[in-house]
Amino acid sequence: MTANPTPRPSGHFGPAAFQLVLLRRMADFQPDLAEEARRTLGASLADQREANKRWQAMVRSPRSRGALARYRSVLGPPESAEHRRIGDLECEALLWPVPLWPDLRFEVLAAPDGAVWNEWLVRAPGARGPVLQSPDDLRPWSATVDEVARAFTPVRPMEGTAPTRWRLAFAAGGRPCVAEFTYGLLQRVS
Repeated sequence: MTANPTPRPSGHFGPAAFQLVLLRRMADFQPDLAEEARRTLGASLADQREANKRWQAMVRSPRSRGALARYRSVLGPPESAEHRRIGDLECEALLWPVPLWPDLRFEVLAAPDGAVWNEWLVRAPGARGPVLQSPDDLRPWSATVDEVARAFTPVRPMEGTAPTRWRLAFAAGGRPCVAEFTYGLLQRVS
């Protein structure tokens, strides 16, 4: 996490307010880290509540233009967009910078018709990921779903406890582990 030049949330719902929405869900697992990050953004708890309220209103609006249009309007043009094939499925992978985590990007995978299949944080292209050799290396906010899955194969994906959460089960050092993620970023390992 780094100091953020992003201005405090204002009338326009933009990247700073979006980061507050991400932090609100992460605070369920890591309240101290989320509070420190909120302060880095120069935002109050009231700012965070208002950002989340506005985000939920956009998500649930009957006039909503769809998730992909919402991300484009909130985050602006993506930093990059590429065609991606996952098995038999073809999609577009769009990446946006997230100033709180300069080595990460917010990735949206969208179907050819614009439907959003997945939305989460991933390592930025060219950024070095963490060295993950044991469960002790799995510190909160240090790794993404993909990085943990590659480091501790085989993994078993498990249902998350909410739409923005993922879990991976794996064995490391002879003991069973479950890694929990919010928006694709590691929160805890049990």
